[in-house]
Amino acid sequence: QVRLVESGGGLVQSGGSLRLSCERFGSNLGLNPVGWYRQAPGKERELVAEIRTDGGTKYLDSVKGRFTVARGNSKNPVSLQMNNLKPEDTAVYYCNGQWSVHSFWGQGTQVTVSG
Repeated sequence: QVRLVESGGGLVQSGGSLRLSCERFGSNLGLNPVGWYRQAPGKERELVAEIRTDGGTKYLDSVKGRFTVARGNSKNPVSLQMNNLKPEDTAVYYCNGQWSVHSFWGQGTQVTVSG
């Protein structure tokens, strides 16, 4: 079993930056891909960014050029650098890692961008 724990969320003004980190506990399974999802109130959870072991990335169109996803080590498998934040980025952000047919999630970290 894998447990993921996010950190780095908070309140920031429009145009500001935050860096989200994800820490892994439990089984040392090779997660691929790893990434970040978010869910705003009243909306469905959506993929923000993910990265594969071959370095391939995928981004939500609205965050391209502002967010950067990066792979780390086994203990901290993924991070998300968020620049030029906008109020519409306000959401709970979730770390995600996949292994075979299994998908592991963190509990989420709140990101709030004030206008």
